[in-house]
Amino acid sequence: MELRTVNVTRYITPLREGGSLPALVEADDGFKYVLKFRGSGHGTKVLISELIGGVIAKLLGLNIPELVFINLDEAFGRSQRDEEIQDLLKASRGLNLGLSFLSGALAYDPVTTKIDCATASKIVWMDAYLTNIDRTVRNTNMLMWHKELWLIDHGSMLYFHHNWDHSNQPELNPFPMIKDHVLLPFALHLEDANVAAQSVLSDLVLEEVVTLIPDEFVGWAAPDETPDSVRQRYYDFLRLRLKYSTIFLNEAIHAQKAFL
Repeated sequence: MELRTVNVTRYITPLREGGSLPALVEADDGFKYVLKFRGSGHGTKVLISELIGGVIAKLLGLNIPELVFINLDEAFGRSQRDEEIQDLLKASRGLNLGLSFLSGALAYDPVTTKIDCATASKIVWMDAYLTNIDRTVRNTNMLMWHKELWLIDHGSMLYFHHNWDHSNQPELNPFPMIKDHVLLPFALHLEDANVAAQSVLSDLVLEEVVTLIPDEFVGWAAPDETPDSVRQRYYDFLRLRLKYSTIFLNEAIHAQKAFL
């Protein structure tokens, strides 16, 4: 379970307005990537969400663009005329995260494109497991590419880490916001998705997932915490949330009844 590391050679364009300003860049392997900057928004916590969410999606057999670590050199961006972008580049020097650019991909439209129930169930289950608040009709964060569904933008997952105090037991959160999931009406095999995920996401696999988190991404931790202790807390969350999956599974099934 490894990610390649590439280096940015060319900043092409920002991809949308807003605080995060992800960008389309070219790397030294000759390919284009959507670069998620460590210096934007909630910083590297978003990159951790992208990393864990993307890797687990792939483990569950879902399509996601290749994830890579992307280095941004200190000298890069000095010639950028836009001051906001220049500041973002300066704040993001070092290790960032990127996804392969799916050229020609179109936004998923739930009205015109139907997804099979098994795939929809996997996605809804995963988003409930990882508490993804951002896969709604308003913003599906899914693309159609070569007639297949691809998942993108997992930075809003694992929102418990924005309040690092675990006293509220985030692993037991039923995640009522699953009612707004764009694929919930089509996720008719949630119990099967739960069984399948339990067979894939063993303790050893989850341990390997959190091991991917680089030391550079946990600089926000308290002085008495080490990178290993932070990774351990993510592991504990993932393991315990999986153990008590019936809590969020039942919430999703209950919310689904509104559509049936």
